[in-house]
Amino acid sequence: MDLKLLSIATLLGILCFCSAQQEGSDCIKANAQSCGECIQVAEKCGWCTDADFLKQGESKSARCDELKSLITKGCSKAKIENPRGSISIDKDKPVTNRKKDVAEKLKPDQITQIQPQKLSLNLRSGEAQTFKLKFKRAEDYPIDLYYLMDLSFSMKDDLENVKNLGTDLMREMQEITSDFRIGFGSFVEKTVMPYISTTPARLLNPCTSNENCTSPFSYKNVLKLTENGQQFNSLVSKQQISGNLDSPEGGFDAIMQVAVCGDAIGWRNVTRLLVFSTDAGFHFAGDGKLGGIVLPNDGKCHLENNMYTMSHYYDYPSIAHLVQKLSDNNIQTIFAVTEEFQPVYKELKNLIPKSAVGTLSSNSSNVIKLIIDSYNSLSSEVILENNKVPEGVSIKYKSICKNGVVGTGENGRKCSNISIGDEVSFDITIESQKCPSQGKSETIRIKPLGFNEDVEIVLNFICECECSKGGEPLSKICHNGNGTFECGACRCNEGRIGRLCECSTDEVRTDDLDGNCRKDNGTDICSNNGDCVCGTCECKKRENPEERYSGKFCDCDNFNCDRSNNKLCGGHGRCECRVCICDANYTGSACDCSLDTSTCLAANKQICNGRGTCECGVCKCTNPKFQGPTCEICPTCPGVCAEHKECVQCRAFETGEKKDTCQRDCSYFNLIRVKDRDKLPQPADQSYPLSHCKERDANDCWFYYTYAVRNDTMREVYVVETLGEWMAGAAPLRSKYL
Repeated sequence: MDLKLLSIATLLGILCFCSAQQEGSDCIKANAQSCGECIQVAEKCGWCTDADFLKQGESKSARCDELKSLITKGCSKAKIENPRGSISIDKDKPVTNRKKDVAEKLKPDQITQIQPQKLSLNLRSGEAQTFKLKFKRAEDYPIDLYYLMDLSFSMKDDLENVKNLGTDLMREMQEITSDFRIGFGSFVEKTVMPYISTTPARLLNPCTSNENCTSPFSYKNVLKLTENGQQFNSLVSKQQISGNLDSPEGGFDAIMQVAVCGDAIGWRNVTRLLVFSTDAGFHFAGDGKLGGIVLPNDGKCHLENNMYTMSHYYDYPSIAHLVQKLSDNNIQTIFAVTEEFQPVYKELKNLIPKSAVGTLSSNSSNVIKLIIDSYNSLSSEVILENNKVPEGVSIKYKSICKNGVVGTGENGRKCSNISIGDEVSFDITIESQKCPSQGKSETIRIKPLGFNEDVEIVLNFICECECSKGGEPLSKICHNGNGTFECGACRCNEGRIGRLCECSTDEVRTDDLDGNCRKDNGTDICSNNGDCVCGTCECKKRENPEERYSGKFCDCDNFNCDRSNNKLCGGHGRCECRVCICDANYTGSACDCSLDTSTCLAANKQICNGRGTCECGVCKCTNPKFQGPTCEICPTCPGVCAEHKECVQCRAFETGEKKDTCQRDCSYFNLIRVKDRDKLPQPADQSYPLSHCKERDANDCWFYYTYAVRNDTMREVYVVETLGEWMAGAAPLRSKYL
C-alpha cells in the first residue's frame, strides 16, 4: 500500500486493531469519539466527563469504558455519564368486570380487557425494559358473526338448513352474550372462463336439467350485520343456488371483501367472527392466470350494490395477504367444511392465527353446534401479536397463564384454556440495539389476536448524553473553534480530527508529522505501540482494559514491571512506566521486600538475637554457625549446655550464680521436671534439634537436662528433678550424648 494512503487512513482513524492483543472490551473497541457514540455501544459503557481525565498518549475514545475500569483509572462516579432507560405508564384503565344480568349495559368502547393501554419507554442501546400486561375476558362481550356461504350447486341441501340459522343461532348465542348480531354473504366464482361457462344460456342459468339456478357471481353481501334474526331467515330463504365449472371455488375473493369492507358489512369494534361454509377447495394467488388475470389483488373494498365488481380484474389474494387483512381487522375465522376437505382446511388453519376448523355435515344440519364449539375454542385462547418493530428493536414475550403455567419463546405469546372472567398476564421485554438514523420516537402496538383492543407503546431512544446539552459550539478549546466542547472533550466538526480537533483530514501531509511521533529521532513510530494522528501518538488499547500504554511516544505501560509470586509488583505496589511504585513498608524492584522488622524479633526482643540483620522481613545471620528464623539455633555449637546451665540450675534448684536474677534472665524457656533420666526426651523421638546435657554444680552434684527449640520459637527444657553423684555402677543414660 502507498505510504501516503496509509498515513491518510491513520488520520481518519479507520485502521483496525487486528491482533488479539489489540482487541478489548466492546466499549474500548468501539473507538467512540463522543459521549453519544459511547452510550450507544452497550449499556455497560460509560463516558468520563472529567476534562483532565486523559493521560498523555490516550485518545478521546479512552473516555469510553466500562464503569469499573473508568473508576480504576481515576474518574470519579460523579464525572461518569451513564444514562439509564425507564418506563412510564400513560394510560392504565383497569380491566372491566362486566356482568351479563345487570340492567345497564356497557357499550363496546367502554369495555376494557387489556391493561395498561399506553406506555412510554426510554430505551438505551443494549438495556432491556420489561413491563407487565394483563388480559381478562369480559363476561357478556358483544359478538358480530358473518356467515359466508358457498352457493355453488353442490351446496343446495346446505342452503335449506341455513335458512333458519338466524333465529336458531340467536337463541343459542343468548347463553354467551346478550349483544349478538348476524349477517350473511355468499360466493361462487370469478365470472370469466374457464371458471364458469360464458355462453349466454349458461350465464342465465348455469345448472343442468330443470334446476332453476341464479346467474354466477363472485361475492354478494346479502345481509349487513343485524340484531334481527328473523330478517336473516327471510333474506336467506330467498337465496338461490348457482353453479360453476371447476371444483375449487373463489372463496378467497369473498373473504378479502368481507375483511376490508367494514362499513358495508357493518363490523363493530367487538368480537368479529367469520363463518366460511363450503364443501370444496379454494383458488389462491396465481390461479387467476388461467383466466388471463395477472394483476395482484389490491386488498381494497370493491363492492357496488353489495356485489364484488373486480373479480375479473384482480387475481385471487394470497394466503399471506388474507392473514394480514384478517389480523388488521380483528376477524376470527371458522372454516365449516365437509369431512372430505378437512385436511386441506386444517393446513390452512395452521397458517391463519385465531382460526378454527369444524366438520360440516353433508347438509349443514350441525352448523349451530359447530359455530358454538368453534367460538368457545377460539375465545379460550389469547395470542399476542405486534406490528412491525423499528430496525434494531426486539420484543420477547413471557406468559403467566392459569395455574401458574409459564410460557417462553413463541409460547410466551399465548395462553390457553381461558374461561370468562379469568385473568392472565404477560411479561414483555423490549430492547434496542441501536438508535434509529433520525433519532426520532417510534410507536409500536401489541394486541391480542381477534380483539379490537391494543397497547400503544411509544419508544424514545437515548442517543445523546445529558452533558451534551451544555456543549459549547465553536469552542476555543477545540483548536480555535473547530469543534464543540461537550462532556469534557471536543466533538470535532466535519473534516477535523485529533484530540483537540487540531488537524484537518486534507490540509497536511502526515509524513511531516510522523517525526513528532518518533522518540529520540528513532525509526519506530509511537514505539510500535500506537498510531500517529496529527503529529500526536494515540496509544493502542489492550484486550485487558486494566492494561494500557501511555506516554508521549506510547513508550510506557503499566503491565511490564517485575513480578513476585506471579503478581505484578508482588501485589504490593503499582506499575508505572515499567517501574514498580511500592506501597509503604515495601521496597525492591518487584515490591517483594518488606520493611517490617517484627518478624525478625527474637524471644529476648532483640533483632535476630543480635546475631544477624533483618532483610525484607527475614533474618540473615552474620555468623554461619547460627540458623533459625531469629538466628537462635546452633546445632554444631559445643557450648549449648554450658550456655543454659546457670538458668536451668537457678530455675530447677534455686542455686547457682543467677539465683538472684533468675526471673529476669531465665524466663525464656519452658521448664518441665521429670523423675529420672529415663523420662528425658530422646533425639530419635523428636522432629526438632535436641541437646542432652550433664552439668555439675558447686557441690559437685550432677544434674541432667535436655534443651530443644520447637516450632522455631518455643524453647523447652526437661530436667531431672533430683541431684545426684556420679558413682560407679550407676545406671547409664540411654543417650549416646551423655
